Amino acid sequence: MHDYRIRTATVADLDEARAVMLDTVYRDFGSGYVPRWHADIIDPTSFYVFPPRHTLLVAVDEDGTVAATAALDARGPAHPPNPRWLAERYPSGETAQLRRVYTRPEHRRRGLARQLVDGLLDFARADGDYRSVYLHAYPHSPGAMGLWQALGKVVCDEREDVPGGGSGAVHFEIPLV
Repeated sequence: MHDYRIRTATVADLDEARAVMLDTVYRDFGSGYVPRWHADIIDPTSFYVFPPRHTLLVAVDEDGTVAATAALDARGPAHPPNPRWLAERYPSGETAQLRRVYTRPEHRRRGLARQLVDGLLDFARADGDYRSVYLHAYPHSPGAMGLWQALGKVVCDEREDVPGGGSGAVHFEIPLV
């Protein structure tokens, strides 16, 4: 049994956090690193550490190894590639977007993603200026759909709601309260 600590990432955590994220986009998503989608993975400092309304949380095991990541920023979904109405419904500055909720396979099924998301929601509530919490996920991501369906509601399933299926993403809103 592992003991984990959920905390804000430090500069010392960033290389391991980046490895968790890159491993996920290669292994679980099969896309690999795509600069227009994953610039925040390469430079988490500029995206999550320095902006005051952004954060990167990590789950660290008893050995000090980063087992999971989760980030939040004030950038709403962009159009394109997302539907225009979605970008308008979740504007930047008012929307806390959850990103990079990734857990290494050997640490899954231990509640880490849920704990990290709870920490992100606490961060968003403490900020006081976020009106909504948004995220998108892909149905083939291990464990993702069950977690997001338990926490929020689907606002757009591209497979059904976008002509041609869009990117296949499922978009969620999570209550702030």
